[in-house]
Amino acid sequence: MPSGSTIKPISSTTGRRTFLKEALLTGTAAVLVNPSAGAAQPAADKGPAVGRPSTALAAAETQAPSLDEAPATDAAHIGNPGSDFMVDLLRIAGIDYVAAMPGSTFRGIHESIVNYAGDTHPQLIVCTHEEASAAIAHGYAKVAGKPMACLVHSTVGLQHASMAIYNAWCDRVPMMVLAGNIADAVKRRPGVEWYHTAQDLGALVRDYTKWDDYPVSLQHYAESFLRAYTMSVTPPMEPVLIVVDAELQEQPIADPRDIVVPPLREVSPPVGSPDALGAAASLICSAKTPVIVADRAVRTQAAMDTLVKLAESLNAPVIDLLGRMNFPTNHYLNHSSLQARLLKEADVILALEVGDVWGLTGSVPDTISRPSKRRAKNDVKVISISTAYLYGKSNMQDAERYFAPTLPIAGDAEASLPGLLHAVLTTMTPAQRQAAGARAQPMRQAFEKMRNDAREAATRAWDGSPISTARLSQEVWNAIRHEDWALVSPSGAISQWPQRLWDFTRTYQFIGAGGGYGVGYAAPAAVGAALAHRDAGRIAVSIQTDGDLMVLPGVLWTAAHHGVPLLTVMHNNRAWHQETMHIQRMASRRDRHPERGTVGTVLHDPSIDYAAMAKSMGMWAEGPISNPADLGPALARAMTQVKSGKPALVDVLTQPR
Repeated sequence: MPSGSTIKPISSTTGRRTFLKEALLTGTAAVLVNPSAGAAQPAADKGPAVGRPSTALAAAETQAPSLDEAPATDAAHIGNPGSDFMVDLLRIAGIDYVAAMPGSTFRGIHESIVNYAGDTHPQLIVCTHEEASAAIAHGYAKVAGKPMACLVHSTVGLQHASMAIYNAWCDRVPMMVLAGNIADAVKRRPGVEWYHTAQDLGALVRDYTKWDDYPVSLQHYAESFLRAYTMSVTPPMEPVLIVVDAELQEQPIADPRDIVVPPLREVSPPVGSPDALGAAASLICSAKTPVIVADRAVRTQAAMDTLVKLAESLNAPVIDLLGRMNFPTNHYLNHSSLQARLLKEADVILALEVGDVWGLTGSVPDTISRPSKRRAKNDVKVISISTAYLYGKSNMQDAERYFAPTLPIAGDAEASLPGLLHAVLTTMTPAQRQAAGARAQPMRQAFEKMRNDAREAATRAWDGSPISTARLSQEVWNAIRHEDWALVSPSGAISQWPQRLWDFTRTYQFIGAGGGYGVGYAAPAAVGAALAHRDAGRIAVSIQTDGDLMVLPGVLWTAAHHGVPLLTVMHNNRAWHQETMHIQRMASRRDRHPERGTVGTVLHDPSIDYAAMAKSMGMWAEGPISNPADLGPALARAMTQVKSGKPALVDVLTQPR
């Protein structure tokens, strides 16, 4: 290497041509091509060499184009692109964030977000996978109570995002999916742009979106966008898709005065009719053993408070299926852990936005013949209030098995609760009110026994290693209980210990289940939910399963990059444990080595170092922790990071469930 020569990195202030000029003039280029320059080489090994460029070539590489070589201003520069207008529509709809992994088919709207909007309203949330983009929007909407948007890159991006869109569909969550595409075939560059274009892009996800459209003009886009948004947020809430054509994004707006933007107006949710709610009140007031079952019923604190008043007026036990945070866990009428016994004894069941009404009265055990079995009385009366009666799709089977309730009511449960409460209070006779009052003491006693049984069960294997899921849940509770907190992960994989041990009293304190149960939902949804909680000034915690995180581990980088304060506590059992049980069950039925059920279902050899992985993405992390005595102090250290506005991860080696 010539004396004094150095290799300079290409920085944001050093253009490609400047770099090439410096490299060529110092001889660096020759060294990079032939790193052994200066050493004796056998003649036979010498091949064609790249030498110094000619004076003319060096000048051409470094000279600015002359005026007559520069393209005409009107052909090369656009001051009012259509994508600026698209960003204005996002603002009109009150969408604060747009999640995206970069893609060329939406480069126009991407640039408008970061420059025209200043990356503030909306702000771009940078993701490393389109499925993460959609899942972050899913989690955000469940906390913020309004949609987030995600941008996906045509065919490949929409297919990546499709799993997360399906989860949101099954979970009845609003979401704006904007997918880039190039409709005009003569405008597509040869090669990649053809592979990344579809004639009917919406067909990829039409079975699990509420509505989609492909606008061909900006006026069309304005009307379609606002229609899509309105449909998405009107119960039953679901994802919607708008295909954002590249030409519409990149071409100038001819005359903005020619575009009329329709007003954005909230649609009143569908409510059960007074007659139907009156009939429901008559049934449930006359019941001797009424049971209330809530799934995706509650969205706001006002609705939870109304449901509490309804339950108290009847002294009816409530089973929370945890599709949402429907009912306080410390209320004496929350009998969720007693579900099997209560449904068996019930004479009237009130189902509020229950996705599987048939499952309240019947079951299908996982046996060889899978016979249907009755789990409720033959004469039980079922009242179902749900928006499921207002729409449907046939291909995806998220509607579950058909059941004809005694009284089906088409309406949004949250919007119908005030009317139902009023009907109950005005319908109840003095004798019925006395009978309801007599149920209070037995309900309180059953609740206390249920909670005490849970606390006693949690002490089993308290000092065991790997750490029990009950100990894990209790240690997390000790770390967050004095904060304004929220659990932003599902709890089924940890035996619902948080609901059995913690005091959930606010609707925002639990995100609910994941919709379609697609693995890979929990980690990005937690980031989206934590983003919404950050804006509200709350602490978000996720008890994160290891198999789920490995689907989209890049969301840890997104959390670090955007400073999303999220406490991630790994439930690291080093397995897809449910699948282990499935294989073991199959082997036992066939009398073939159930101990081999771990083949293909475990995550070790080598074990994954989640703390190291999180650190590599810019997060504070600690672990793996296997001694339960070390868990509390580690969580305290992590909470210090989270309370300072940063994400943190604690890797905990755990029992299977």
